[in-house]
Amino acid sequence: MQFEDLVYKVKVNQKEKTILNGITGVVCPGEILAMLGPSGSGKTTLLTALGGRLNGKLTGKTTYNNQPFSGSMKRRTGFVAQDDVLYPHLTVTETLVFTALLRLPKTLTRDEKVVHVERVISELGLNNCRNSMIGGPLLRGISGGEKRRVSIGQEMLINPSLLLLDEPTSGLDSTTALRILNTIKKLASGGRTVVTTIHQPSSRLYYMFDKVVLLSEGCPIYYGPASTALEYFSSVGFSTSVTVNPADLLLDLANGNNL
Repeated sequence: MQFEDLVYKVKVNQKEKTILNGITGVVCPGEILAMLGPSGSGKTTLLTALGGRLNGKLTGKTTYNNQPFSGSMKRRTGFVAQDDVLYPHLTVTETLVFTALLRLPKTLTRDEKVVHVERVISELGLNNCRNSMIGGPLLRGISGGEKRRVSIGQEMLINPSLLLLDEPTSGLDSTTALRILNTIKKLASGGRTVVTTIHQPSSRLYYMFDKVVLLSEGCPIYYGPASTALEYFSSVGFSTSVTVNPADLLLDLANGNNL
């Protein structure tokens, strides 16, 4: 997937406000691109734009395998929103079976759709909780990390070639977040293109990304390999003497600290 010079503007009180300002990048199959930046920097807007879900004035060019975004591409794109919207009274298996019955093509029989569900359950490591209720505020159910994996599983059923995730580790402890990202990494290694927004990742998570886009107020500050980001900022005069989580330094810079 390639995106060039993306600009997105909205009208606020009769004035035009630029939300995204000239963002360019490439993500290849098997790679994870992480979008970093403080709240309000445009991460979710950029993710929504790449998924072809943005209404309004978006300019620039986005291509998928050198083709413009189309209906068939949208059908092969998985989008995992930040909030898990799941029915609390259904079990994990029931949730995924209903999703499969609704989203998979009519050419597949019910049994074939159930086989897809079984594959996704084992791929995401949900076997232990497959018969547990999802749960909600008033009903005890599976953990936050398991809910997030069920949400990812709903998108995995369509076997997407492009997977977009909005803050998949939000609200999870560091160990659960690492488990979720390991799952995402495994999905990418199967030849999928993965793009995710992420808020304050630990250094362990950071080094699992292949590429990083750092945004500040809609403008790209850095785009490139995650492993060379510190080197780049050091070369332009922003280095640190202490051992630091690269993501913390990048977010400090995006917030205007140390500038």
